[in-house]
Amino acid sequence: MNRPLRPSVSEFVTVRGVRLHVRRWGNSDAPTLFMLHGWMDVAASFQFVVDALASDWQVIAPDARGFGLSDWPVAHQNGGHYWFHEYLADLDALLDHYAPTGEVNLVGHSMGANVVCLYAGARPERVRRVVDLEGFGLPPSRPAQLPRRIASWLDELREPPTLRRYATLDDVAARLIKTNERLDPQRARFLAQHWSKPDGEGGFMLLADPAHKIRGPLLYRLDEVMAVWANVRAKVLHVEAVASPTLAALAGNIPLDEFKARFQAFPDWREAIIDDAGHMVHHDQPEQVAALIEAFCA
Repeated sequence: MNRPLRPSVSEFVTVRGVRLHVRRWGNSDAPTLFMLHGWMDVAASFQFVVDALASDWQVIAPDARGFGLSDWPVAHQNGGHYWFHEYLADLDALLDHYAPTGEVNLVGHSMGANVVCLYAGARPERVRRVVDLEGFGLPPSRPAQLPRRIASWLDELREPPTLRRYATLDDVAARLIKTNERLDPQRARFLAQHWSKPDGEGGFMLLADPAHKIRGPLLYRLDEVMAVWANVRAKVLHVEAVASPTLAALAGNIPLDEFKARFQAFPDWREAIIDDAGHMVHHDQPEQVAALIEAFCA
């Protein structure tokens, strides 16, 4: 991590009663990229990609509700869980705030990629380009799975999950490296500062609501998701790591080609494969990711 970090500013926008933190890089008169982070991540995660952009861009990246510096909704603090479609509603409101007219360029990683792909099908007239970083959707579900899913949800509501605390910031950085062995130690230290905060007892707590670990009672309906994808007008670029461990884990016993056949639902879809990267492609190869985004969205 040799290049200087491009400065960002923090803004707060109240969306449907929840105050969301938004990190913004660049000048407001430059072309804009909206970037959505993945699960258990924060907007600052895109710092390395922003630093690698060759042209002038304005990058707007929110901390999703319950992550980073965004608020934890009261209902969730009292034992509720997060409904996935709330992320789409938050994105809709943020676009109304920052880009009320015209088409936008959307970049998403993992969970954020699933959000932007669905949003592009729900609001096709609003989206110009979609860059999907390691977003695959979930394995197809079967109706017979629903009773157990509801029971598991009820069990988790009885005993809400917790998140581990860490003694030092170096321990937080070490946890990030344990998850991603390719992560540069300097980058891990930078991310740790945005991924956690002092817990008031001498240690550090993650900037994430533990309620995110509660799986909701609804099944993933692949047929419905593909119907939304089929409504996308924007060109879609799917970026994936070579031999992606996340893809392999999601596919399970399903052959990879069969699992990825779902992407045929998009009217205009293409993919780029990145070497020497894992699920966090934007941390492992930010220069390659930045170049792909710029070439596709220019």
